[in-house]
This record gives sequence, structure tokens and C-alpha cells, in this order.
Amino acid sequence: MKTLEQVRASLKPYPIEVEFPDIRRWKEGTDGVDYVHSFDSGVAGPHVMIMALTHGNEVSGAITVDAFLERELRPRRGRLTLAFGNVEAYHRFDPQNIDATRYLDEDMNRVWLPARLDGELDSIEVRRARQLRPVVDTVDLLLDIHSMHEEAPPVMMCGAQRKGIDFAATLGVPQTVVVDAGHPNGRRLRDYEGFNDPSSARNALLIETGQHFSRRSRQVALDTAARFLVTTGTVSREDVLEFINTQAPQPQRFLEVTNPVVADSMDFTFVDDFRGLEVIERAGTVIARDGDTDIVTPHDNCVLVQPSLRHLGVGVTVVRLAKILDVTPAHLSF
Repeated sequence: MKTLEQVRASLKPYPIEVEFPDIRRWKEGTDGVDYVHSFDSGVAGPHVMIMALTHGNEVSGAITVDAFLERELRPRRGRLTLAFGNVEAYHRFDPQNIDATRYLDEDMNRVWLPARLDGELDSIEVRRARQLRPVVDTVDLLLDIHSMHEEAPPVMMCGAQRKGIDFAATLGVPQTVVVDAGHPNGRRLRDYEGFNDPSSARNALLIETGQHFSRRSRQVALDTAARFLVTTGTVSREDVLEFINTQAPQPQRFLEVTNPVVADSMDFTFVDDFRGLEVIERAGTVIARDGDTDIVTPHDNCVLVQPSLRHLGVGVTVVRLAKILDVTPAHLSF
């Protein structure tokens, strides 16, 4: 059976096109939590948070939060929190092993369950989530900035609730929005507590900006985060105009995940060089093989969301299969 190292060695390497900011200058936070900076406007409004580095090698978020802190961006209403997540993994990034520091002990984007955070099991990522939790518990609107293993167009993961669809539509970027319930092996920050409760006014979005180390991902992250702050009324457009893409956004399309595909073996392979958002016209089309088992599309016009083997393992989601939705979002006002 293949090892993960053998699988990774067979995959195309991506160049590192961006500079990793030295975030150590932001270690001392404003409220006693390292790498977390909160600013209160003194004017009534929501508590808005941008989170970077939920995964330690996803640098576009770090670039964005670093740029906003360097710019001394401050809210015109409500409270703004700019935070770096898994900083220990980020500090250990190795350009010779670019996938190794997604996390150190376990995926920090799978631990956001109260029972897990209140439990006795320990890890570097759980300890950091526990540090962040008191801040997160006060957040009304969250943008969690991620990036992808493969070069593909950006996607917004809006969760499974209607309010997430509406939030993504109000933001207007990126072009593709994915409605999904998360992962079977743990809970994401995006789905923590009120963010995923349809009766709560709290809301969250997770942006996948593109391939981890591309210049394009950096621009997507800066643009999306700036628009997020304008949309929530935290800042004016003039405050962040330097970060906003001058090209008009494309009309959005909405996808709903119907089937997460989880590997049962290390002998999982795709039948083609899929990168993401490919549309497979006919149901029953073989897209991958897991050992001797064919993985087929469950419906016509099946869209592949984030296919990748770079973190292949038994029980790991390697692609999500989605259908195209016909929805008319009801725009929110914050």
C-alpha cells in the first residue's frame, strides 16, 4: 500500500509565489490572547472577525491580516478583530515540505465542538482553539480565510443554512458559492455554535482563495476580506479601496454538496487530473478508484469540489460532489 509521502511525490509541486510575512511582530494581542487584535469603534455595531491561519500553511490569510494590521485599519462602527490561528504550525513552515504544516497534531478546523473543547483530550491545535474560543464566542460575523491544495478558482463555503447563502450573496464574491455541512470527522470554525444555528443572527463564511502559494490567492484574499468589512459596515469602501479588485465581480453560482467522498484506502486515485469545479455531465461516470471500488457521480451535471490527494488518508475527504442550485438569495443588511 502506498504511503502519503509516495502519493505526494507523484503530484505536481507548486511554486511559492508570495512572501510569508513575519507575524511575530503581532504576537502581543490587545486583550491578552497572543496574535489576536481587537479594536472597538465606540459606535454600536456587530463584532466582526477575520481569521487567518486556521491551517498553518495557508498563507493568503496571513498576508491579509498582516496587511490590515500594518495599515492600522480601524472600525467605523462595532468591533473589529484580526487574528492569526495556528501560529505554531505557521512558524514551522518548511518550503521543502509545503504540506507538512497544515497542522502539527490535528486539523484545527475539525475541533470546534464544545464537547471537544471542554474535554480532556489535548493537542497543539485544541490548546490554541481554547485560547481563541472566548473571543470567537463574542463574534457576530466571521470570515475565515483558507486556501487550496490545488490551483483552482476560489470558492466560498457558506455552510448548510439559508442565512449563509444570503450572506455570501450579499458579499458578491467569489463567483462560486458552495452550500455544505462540513466534514464527517469534526466541526469547522465556520460551523461553530451560533454560526450554524438558523435561529441565530450570528453568521460566518469560509473563503477558499485558490492554491496556497499563488499570487492570485493573495489578491483574492485581500479583495474578499476588504469587501467583507465594507459589506458588514465595519469600514467604508475608501478605507480599503487599495485592496479591492478593480474588476467587477462575475454573477455568482451556487452549488450544494450532495456526497463527500472519503478514502477507504491509500490506493485512491482519480481517473483524470481534476483540480476543481469540473462538471461531469452524466450520472454513473467513474471519476476515481478506491482500491478495487469505482467512485461514480451520483447525478447528472455533478461538480467536483476541491479534489486532491495531498492529504490522502483513510477517513479523509478527498473530493466533494455537488449539484448546481437554482436559488435567488434574499440579500441581508447588517
